[in-house]
Amino acid sequence: MDLRRVKDEDKLQLCRKYYLGGFAMLPFLWFVNSVWFFKEAFFKPPYEQQKQIKTYVIRSIIGSLIWISVIVTWVTIFQLKRAEWGATADYMSFIIPRGEP
Repeated sequence: MDLRRVKDEDKLQLCRKYYLGGFAMLPFLWFVNSVWFFKEAFFKPPYEQQKQIKTYVIRSIIGSLIWISVIVTWVTIFQLKRAEWGATADYMSFIIPRGEP
């Protein structure tokens, strides 16, 4: 979608929907929102809805960073502790024995 063709009110509504969608366990929407509307919020000439868009973009960036931190932390802990926690994947062998030639 080309944001240059969208009315300012519609931009605000779309930005709000993406921001609220991030709370529905879809944090990727926060990332998309922050990338998609960043230029609109910070580099365009001022207009009435820009202040609210800027707020949603900043909150989306913060939400994205928190989720990335949580995921990286979880993956790191899981990789270091999975054998201790008894993950069955560590005890399974994925090597298929060959028959003798």
